Amino acid sequence: MTDTAVEAPERPAHRDPNVLRWLGAYTASMVGDSIYFMALAWAAARTGSASGTGLVLAAGSIPRALLMLGGGVLADRLGPRRVVIGSDAARALLVLSLAATLVLTAPSVGVLVAVALLFGAVDALFLPAVGALPPRISAPGQLARIQGLRGLAARGASIVGAPLGGVAVATGGPALAFAAAGVLFALSLPLLLRLRIGPLPAPVKHGGTSAEDHGEQTATEAPTARQDLLDGLRHIRRHPLLGPLMIVIGLSELGFVGPLNLGLILLSEQRGWGAAGMGWIVAGFASGAAGAALLLAVRGRVERAGLVMCLTVLVGATGIAAVAHIPSVALAAAVAAFVGLFVGLAGALCAALVQTAADPAYLGRVTSVSTLVTYALIPVSYPVTGAAIALWGTGPVFAVSAAVCAAGGAVGLTVTALRRAELPR
Repeated sequence: MTDTAVEAPERPAHRDPNVLRWLGAYTASMVGDSIYFMALAWAAARTGSASGTGLVLAAGSIPRALLMLGGGVLADRLGPRRVVIGSDAARALLVLSLAATLVLTAPSVGVLVAVALLFGAVDALFLPAVGALPPRISAPGQLARIQGLRGLAARGASIVGAPLGGVAVATGGPALAFAAAGVLFALSLPLLLRLRIGPLPAPVKHGGTSAEDHGEQTATEAPTARQDLLDGLRHIRRHPLLGPLMIVIGLSELGFVGPLNLGLILLSEQRGWGAAGMGWIVAGFASGAAGAALLLAVRGRVERAGLVMCLTVLVGATGIAAVAHIPSVALAAAVAAFVGLFVGLAGALCAALVQTAADPAYLGRVTSVSTLVTYALIPVSYPVTGAAIALWGTGPVFAVSAAVCAAGGAVGLTVTALRRAELPR
């Protein structure tokens, strides 16, 4: 099956069968992801080795970080749909093979580490490609709505996937859970194969490099993968919007990820809220983020998107600082919903701006950089957040984290091109 050039449909994304096929495939993959990680954690725990369990859970992040930029190059070279189809097929085969293995024998740390490494490597190809697909399946004016739909799918997958994984583990052990994840990955393939891919849109000049800037070189000599990667990094660095957007993503994620994940665990223990209390707070954040996604999915466009994105980061940061000083679970959950609403809206608008600003020929590489910024900060922020809370307590650390997050919005406001950025109509 080859990519077929078609005219981008002008109908709203939520009524476009092509977008809905992509959304169905993406949702199936995300639910499969949630079940896979649940099954992997349980299978690792059943090995009886605490250090081995930690090794298994950390293993997938290594190839994901090392190969992410290469995944973006591959998406631009082969086309994002081909890469998504290949990676989902590989994930299905890998996880179903593991399920069959676990039926015959007990899991070992070595086998689980190998699977986690392979899965992480395939994920490094999947994530940039799936992020580069939206501009190829709909009109530019629908990208904000597609980001809203994608956010709803991601939140829904988290809500549905973890309980399904838990039920599968309780019913048939990790083998059944891995089998369920593999089936979901496989279910995405027929939808992806029916996806109609439009031609690359005409590049928009923003003062940076574009595909045409390198036309003479590519006409006479095909660039290497390394040259493609460096070319993509230059495109981001020279672009008046993309470079600042990557800074906004990095600062806001750095100030947000640690407190939301590890920080909430330590705060809940400190306040005596327990796991149930933390669950309510996380659910509050998820509901707020889902509300932001629903707003974009219904509205379809936000005026002065760049300015709104920067301001919502600043507003959401105030909620991060407030969480550490709230005495009750109910109020903390309400503030978390507030944070989720504003930070979720900022993230969706940022993703839509990245996709509309990037030269289409570089979209896979640009998406890989923005995704890497997010994923690479997660393992860094956890130990730093934990050590800082041990030294100074939750209040000061949440305040500093909020300031770092707010710095992302403030940096965006200082960049005129970003502050005035608009999404296509």
